[in-house]
Amino acid sequence: MRDRIRKRTKYLTVSAMLAALGVVFLMLGSLIEVLDITVAVLASILCIYAVIEMGGAYPWLIWLVTSVLSLLLLPQKTPALFYTFFAGFYPILKEKLEKLKRPVSAVLKIVVFHLCLGLIVLVMKLFLPDQLVFDGMEWLPIALYVMCLVCFVLYDFALTQVITFYLVKLRKRFGIK
Repeated sequence: MRDRIRKRTKYLTVSAMLAALGVVFLMLGSLIEVLDITVAVLASILCIYAVIEMGGAYPWLIWLVTSVLSLLLLPQKTPALFYTFFAGFYPILKEKLEKLKRPVSAVLKIVVFHLCLGLIVLVMKLFLPDQLVFDGMEWLPIALYVMCLVCFVLYDFALTQVITFYLVKLRKRFGIK
Protein backbone atom coordinates (compact mmCIF):
# COMPACT_ATOMS: atom_id res chain seq x y z
CA MET A 1 0.00 0.00 0.00
CA ARG A 2 2.79 2.44 0.93
CA ASP A 3 4.66 1.69 -2.30
CA ARG A 4 1.57 2.49 -4.32
CA ILE A 5 1.10 5.80 -2.52
CA ARG A 6 4.79 6.66 -3.01
CA LYS A 7 4.58 5.80 -6.67
CA ARG A 8 1.49 7.98 -7.17
CA THR A 9 3.08 10.84 -5.24
CA LYS A 10 6.22 10.55 -7.34
CA TYR A 11 4.22 10.51 -10.59
CA LEU A 12 2.14 13.48 -9.50
CA THR A 13 5.26 15.44 -8.56
CA VAL A 14 6.96 14.63 -11.86
CA SER A 15 3.76 15.54 -13.71
CA ALA A 16 3.63 18.93 -11.99
CA MET A 17 7.27 19.61 -12.86
CA LEU A 18 6.74 18.57 -16.49
CA ALA A 19 3.66 20.81 -16.75
CA ALA A 20 5.60 23.74 -15.28
CA LEU A 21 8.48 23.12 -17.69
CA GLY A 22 5.99 22.97 -20.57
CA VAL A 23 4.58 26.37 -19.57
CA VAL A 24 8.13 27.77 -19.44
CA PHE A 25 8.82 26.43 -22.95
CA LEU A 26 5.60 27.96 -24.24
CA MET A 27 6.42 31.25 -22.50
CA LEU A 28 9.70 31.38 -24.44
CA GLY A 29 7.74 30.92 -27.65
CA SER A 30 5.35 33.63 -26.60
CA LEU A 31 8.19 36.06 -25.98
CA ILE A 32 10.11 35.14 -29.14
CA GLU A 33 7.24 34.88 -31.63
CA VAL A 34 9.28 33.10 -34.30
CA LEU A 35 9.52 30.04 -32.03
CA ASP A 36 5.81 29.56 -31.33
CA ILE A 37 5.38 26.21 -33.14
CA THR A 38 8.87 25.02 -32.19
CA VAL A 39 8.27 25.41 -28.47
CA ALA A 40 4.86 23.75 -28.76
CA VAL A 41 6.63 20.72 -30.23
CA LEU A 42 9.32 20.84 -27.52
CA ALA A 43 6.64 20.98 -24.83
CA SER A 44 4.94 17.97 -26.44
CA ILE A 45 8.11 15.93 -25.91
CA LEU A 46 7.42 16.19 -22.18
CA CYS A 47 4.18 14.32 -22.78
CA ILE A 48 6.13 11.59 -24.58
CA TYR A 49 8.17 11.00 -21.44
CA ALA A 50 4.97 10.80 -19.40
CA VAL A 51 3.39 8.32 -21.82
CA ILE A 52 6.41 6.04 -21.72
CA GLU A 53 7.32 6.22 -18.05
CA MET A 54 4.03 6.89 -16.24
CA GLY A 55 1.16 6.03 -18.56
CA GLY A 56 -2.44 6.19 -17.48
CA ALA A 57 -3.96 9.61 -16.95
CA TYR A 58 -0.70 11.41 -16.14
CA PRO A 59 0.14 12.46 -19.74
CA TRP A 60 -3.40 13.79 -20.16
CA LEU A 61 -3.11 15.74 -16.90
CA ILE A 62 0.21 17.25 -18.02
CA TRP A 63 -1.38 18.30 -21.32
CA LEU A 64 -4.44 19.75 -19.58
CA VAL A 65 -2.55 21.70 -16.90
CA THR A 66 0.02 23.01 -19.38
CA SER A 67 -2.73 24.03 -21.79
CA VAL A 68 -4.85 25.84 -19.23
CA LEU A 69 -1.92 27.63 -17.60
CA SER A 70 -0.41 28.68 -20.91
CA LEU A 71 -3.74 29.96 -22.24
CA LEU A 72 -4.20 31.98 -19.07
CA LEU A 73 -0.67 33.27 -18.54
CA LEU A 74 0.98 33.79 -21.91
CA PRO A 75 0.88 37.27 -23.42
CA GLN A 76 0.97 35.87 -26.99
CA LYS A 77 -1.51 32.97 -27.32
CA THR A 78 -0.39 31.25 -30.54
CA PRO A 79 2.10 28.83 -28.87
CA ALA A 80 -0.61 27.90 -26.37
CA LEU A 81 -3.12 27.34 -29.19
CA PHE A 82 -0.77 25.08 -31.13
CA TYR A 83 0.04 23.13 -27.98
CA THR A 84 -3.54 22.90 -26.73
CA PHE A 85 -5.21 21.95 -29.98
CA PHE A 86 -2.56 19.70 -31.48
CA ALA A 87 1.03 19.30 -30.29
CA GLY A 88 0.24 18.63 -26.64
CA PHE A 89 -2.10 15.70 -27.02
CA TYR A 90 -0.88 14.26 -30.33
CA PRO A 91 2.01 12.25 -28.78
CA ILE A 92 -0.47 10.72 -26.33
CA LEU A 93 -2.88 9.90 -29.14
CA LYS A 94 -0.04 8.65 -31.35
CA GLU A 95 0.67 5.85 -28.90
CA LYS A 96 -2.96 4.68 -29.15
CA LEU A 97 -3.12 5.05 -32.94
CA GLU A 98 0.07 3.12 -33.57
CA LYS A 99 -1.38 0.06 -31.87
CA LEU A 100 -3.76 -0.20 -34.84
CA LYS A 101 -2.82 -1.70 -38.20
CA ARG A 102 -0.58 0.45 -40.43
CA PRO A 103 -3.06 1.78 -43.04
CA VAL A 104 -5.79 2.46 -40.48
CA SER A 105 -3.29 4.19 -38.21
CA ALA A 106 -1.98 6.42 -41.01
CA VAL A 107 -5.47 7.42 -42.14
CA LEU A 108 -6.56 8.22 -38.59
CA LYS A 109 -3.44 10.33 -38.02
CA ILE A 110 -4.22 12.38 -41.14
CA VAL A 111 -7.84 12.76 -40.02
CA VAL A 112 -6.70 13.95 -36.59
CA PHE A 113 -4.33 16.43 -38.24
CA HIS A 114 -7.10 17.86 -40.42
CA LEU A 115 -9.51 18.16 -37.50
CA CYS A 116 -6.88 19.88 -35.36
CA LEU A 117 -5.83 22.24 -38.15
CA GLY A 118 -9.45 23.18 -38.77
CA LEU A 119 -9.99 23.77 -35.06
CA ILE A 120 -6.86 25.94 -34.78
CA VAL A 121 -7.93 28.05 -37.78
CA LEU A 122 -11.46 28.40 -36.37
CA VAL A 123 -10.21 29.49 -32.95
CA MET A 124 -7.76 31.93 -34.51
CA LYS A 125 -10.48 33.42 -36.72
CA LEU A 126 -12.79 33.83 -33.74
CA PHE A 127 -10.35 35.07 -31.13
CA LEU A 128 -7.24 36.27 -32.98
CA PRO A 129 -8.52 37.58 -36.33
CA ASP A 130 -5.57 39.91 -36.83
CA GLN A 131 -3.26 36.86 -36.99
CA LEU A 132 -4.93 35.50 -40.16
CA VAL A 133 -4.76 38.32 -42.70
CA PHE A 134 -4.12 37.39 -46.34
CA ASP A 135 -4.50 40.74 -48.14
CA GLY A 136 -4.47 40.08 -51.86
CA MET A 137 -2.80 36.67 -51.55
CA GLU A 138 -5.55 34.11 -52.13
CA TRP A 139 -2.96 31.40 -52.82
CA LEU A 140 -1.32 31.78 -49.38
CA PRO A 141 -3.84 29.66 -47.38
CA ILE A 142 -3.36 26.77 -49.82
CA ALA A 143 0.42 27.07 -49.60
CA LEU A 144 0.20 27.18 -45.80
CA TYR A 145 -2.02 24.10 -45.76
CA VAL A 146 0.45 22.15 -47.92
CA MET A 147 3.34 23.26 -45.71
CA CYS A 148 1.40 22.26 -42.58
CA LEU A 149 0.67 18.82 -44.05
CA VAL A 150 4.34 18.28 -44.92
CA CYS A 151 5.38 19.49 -41.47
CA PHE A 152 2.89 17.12 -39.86
CA VAL A 153 4.30 14.12 -41.71
CA LEU A 154 7.83 15.15 -40.72
CA TYR A 155 6.69 15.77 -37.13
CA ASP A 156 5.11 12.31 -36.91
CA PHE A 157 8.26 10.70 -38.30
CA ALA A 158 10.48 12.73 -35.96
CA LEU A 159 8.35 11.74 -32.96
CA THR A 160 8.80 8.09 -33.86
CA GLN A 161 12.57 8.60 -34.08
CA VAL A 162 12.71 10.49 -30.76
CA ILE A 163 10.67 7.79 -29.03
CA THR A 164 12.89 5.05 -30.47
CA PHE A 165 16.06 6.93 -29.46
CA TYR A 166 14.73 7.39 -25.94
CA LEU A 167 13.73 3.74 -25.56
CA VAL A 168 16.93 2.32 -27.05
CA LYS A 169 19.63 4.72 -25.82
CA LEU A 170 18.55 7.24 -23.21
CA ARG A 171 16.44 5.04 -20.97
CA LYS A 172 19.39 2.75 -20.25
CA ARG A 173 21.70 5.71 -19.59
CA PHE A 174 19.27 7.26 -17.16
CA GLY A 175 18.95 3.90 -15.41
CA ILE A 176 15.17 3.90 -15.69
CA LYS A 177 14.86 0.38 -17.08
